[in-house]
Amino acid sequence: MSGGQSPIAIILACSDSRVPVELVFDQGFGDLFVIRVAGNVVAPSQIGSIEFAASQFGTQLVVVLGHSNCGAVTAALKELALEQTVRSPNLRAIVDRVRPSVEPILDLHRDSDEETLTAAAVRANIRASVEKLADGSRILEKLIDEGSLTIIGAEYSIETGRVEFLDA
Repeated sequence: MSGGQSPIAIILACSDSRVPVELVFDQGFGDLFVIRVAGNVVAPSQIGSIEFAASQFGTQLVVVLGHSNCGAVTAALKELALEQTVRSPNLRAIVDRVRPSVEPILDLHRDSDEETLTAAAVRANIRASVEKLADGSRILEKLIDEGSLTIIGAEYSIETGRVEFLDA
């Protein structure tokens, strides 16, 4: 273990304590390179971490792992509906990264119940993070073009404990 790393996947996951990434994927120490941030948002530090792992370790798979009933997505939806205003600039930075992916969902699901709206917004946020990674880094773009890196989205169900991989 102390001799180095060779993770089989890079996981960009939400910080939610109900989503224990290594347990979700039945992996042990050193098997996954895990980056956790509320709302599985993509910011420069996350991109840099993924670039590092893909370049240094040759890891060929990135999974953006969102989850059902994500609090960051719910906060963004509430802010857009003017039900709540995030007061902390640090929390606002997370909500502002989620907002562009969920704004169109409000229009599409205007007449939907809250559960349907939230589920659609969670998936839209996962897909947006996948897109940002695929198009937001020359290093990652080069690896993708060479066929040595794949970035996919997945959703963990807190209710069932299952992971569903999303279509592009």
